[in-house]
Amino acid sequence: MPKSKRSKSVVLTQTKKKGNDNKINLIEEVRKCIDEYPIIYLIKVKNMRNQYLKEVRTDWKGSRFFFGKNRVMAKALGTTEDEAIHENLHILANKLTGDVGLLFSSTKPEEAKNYFEGKTETDYARTGQIATETVVLPSGPVLIAGDAFPHSMEPQLKSLGVTSSLKNGVVINECDYTICKEGDVLTSSQARLLKMFCIPMSEFRVDVLGYYSEGKYYDL
Repeated sequence: MPKSKRSKSVVLTQTKKKGNDNKINLIEEVRKCIDEYPIIYLIKVKNMRNQYLKEVRTDWKGSRFFFGKNRVMAKALGTTEDEAIHENLHILANKLTGDVGLLFSSTKPEEAKNYFEGKTETDYARTGQIATETVVLPSGPVLIAGDAFPHSMEPQLKSLGVTSSLKNGVVINECDYTICKEGDVLTSSQARLLKMFCIPMSEFRVDVLGYYSEGKYYDL
């Protein structure tokens, strides 16, 4: 990293409040990483899943990830040209909005981009996500991936709105039931039904939006 322009001090408030110690510690950790790592990546995680993010952290052992508290991280970097810890670092600071984070690393941009482009995982959609396709449960015997639907789960199926019944141990759907339409904002019931029928509609991925190195910020 370029040499710091000047020593920085941060005053969060004149009175001590709960949580200030955590904010100060975060600022100190971010600033420590600024000098320790040559590259700072701006990343965005789509459809966050802790199990997949844990795999990413393992693959990037030796690097540091920071998520959440964007305003505090931006403060650590410096949000104006005068406050910036290093030249042009305020450009990165002002991009810390929304569901983004920072990755401090020595890994070169091309290698980082190739890794994250190949690191995608399909998963089941959660409540509030957008349906990517229309799914209709046809009338007749209910199947999951070609196998008979477990009769013990029929009450659960009915509780989620499906017009089901149990006949001679076979779960029957009385009429076509639309679980979701493409573009729907999924409800809890819709998300549960999609998972029940093994229909993934979510993809975990990490996008590299840009990076800062040697006094310059680059969008990707």
